[in-house]
Amino acid sequence: MGIFGKKGEERENIRTSRGTEAHVSAAQEDPEKHIEHQDEITLQNQNTPPQPLQFDAALEKRVVRKIDRHLIPLVMILYLLAYLDRSNIGNARIAGMEEDFNLKPGQYEWFLTIFYISYILFEPLGMMWKVIPPHKWAAFTVMGWALCGTLQAATYSWSGMMAARFFLGVFEACFSPGIPFLLSFFYRRNELGFRCGLFLSAAPLATCFAGALAYGITSGDPKGISSWRLLFLVEGLPCVVAAVLTWFLMPDSPEKAKFLNAEERAVAKARSVRQTGSDGESRVGKVAWKDVGATLLDIKPWITGLMYFSCNVSFASLPVFLPTILLEMGFTKITAQGLSAPPYFLAFLLVILTCKIADLTSQRGLTIFILSLLGATGYIMLATATSTGVRYAGVYLAAAGIFPSIGNILPWVLNNQGSDTRRGTGIALLNLIGQCGPLLGTRLYPKSEGPYYRKGMWVCAAFMLFNSTLALGLRCLLKWENGKLDERYGVLEKGKGDEGLGEENEGPRYRYIL
Repeated sequence: MGIFGKKGEERENIRTSRGTEAHVSAAQEDPEKHIEHQDEITLQNQNTPPQPLQFDAALEKRVVRKIDRHLIPLVMILYLLAYLDRSNIGNARIAGMEEDFNLKPGQYEWFLTIFYISYILFEPLGMMWKVIPPHKWAAFTVMGWALCGTLQAATYSWSGMMAARFFLGVFEACFSPGIPFLLSFFYRRNELGFRCGLFLSAAPLATCFAGALAYGITSGDPKGISSWRLLFLVEGLPCVVAAVLTWFLMPDSPEKAKFLNAEERAVAKARSVRQTGSDGESRVGKVAWKDVGATLLDIKPWITGLMYFSCNVSFASLPVFLPTILLEMGFTKITAQGLSAPPYFLAFLLVILTCKIADLTSQRGLTIFILSLLGATGYIMLATATSTGVRYAGVYLAAAGIFPSIGNILPWVLNNQGSDTRRGTGIALLNLIGQCGPLLGTRLYPKSEGPYYRKGMWVCAAFMLFNSTLALGLRCLLKWENGKLDERYGVLEKGKGDEGLGEENEGPRYRYIL
């Protein structure tokens, strides 16, 4: 399919339907050219607002499936590798690192804390996804953490590992928080949660994989190198290869995706216009500073930031301390590595399932409420029980509540900000507040409080209950604000819309996802 237009003066709008002819007309010319094709392309003057876009549903599904096949596996693999490099410090600890470094009480916790200090300081650079072409920014950040993660194997002192962990946090802060924002360029509101869930599910999958991989590496007796050093090398070096591949495989936007043909790119652009109205064709490359200020003055992203903080107290601490907790339940070092994997596989499945359900029902707040109660129950079991079986069952419930809650909070932020800049700012604010949670979480399990770590378990349980309260309160606020929007614009009728107005930017067609 040919796409015609004058750069800087005209832009494309697409209307496709089965069995129709394609009509091409220039806004400044009277003659019409008739081309036998499935799609109709109307060229308009840039100052003219885009008309409502309709196209064949089967063609749109084909485009979404293609994006799914090329983008989602890529970001999942990258996040899995990032999370491996972030959390394998817990497996390295019981594989001999603590003894080799002769760590004093409290020094191991600093390896965790320093990562999140740099993560918080550099997290606002996540907005660079909107400024720099994503394939360049992604490749740069992946290569950065790949080198830092691998070089952990070459450290011989506490200060050397502290430096490696600091810069690991810098590069991961520039990558992971911005991926849900990037996905919002490719998917509509009712599609985004499931894809964010797939992306976030890589975290429990990585933790599961880390336990199994650590079991395989540390169960042997490698010659010439410590088991924990080999662990860092095996999990760090593949990221170098991933960084190179990212440069060539990461699409910058739907309409520039190389894996789509001309017809499919036109539909992708039409979907973008349907999302955001006239902003649909210029979503990367500029920041609306007025929207940044409006987001900072809005209470809703601050509430989701507190929710993320609450979940991150547990989210950051459980993977890096679980091998130690299992070890002090009475299991051997090797068995503890293996038993740390199954709870996270359950969490992996629940992240995907709950995000899909929330997309279909538009009830993300209630989903987070239920999951938070589930996680709190698991921590209460860990805090009160002495039986190994009951405590290990509590680990399953805790993991099943924490990870899916995070998976639903991220798309909830994106669902409820009325412009691309506001969505990006909302994600930045979410992480700026939320990533302070690990500063507390990584201090909850001092060795002196083993083997039950009751104080840490009670703190995590309290924060999960707090998270459930915030989720319910925010849902009530959003429902009230939807009522005010209905009073102002009238009740939104499905299938009807105003010309030139997107569904995801503030305006008559915009409503909050509950």
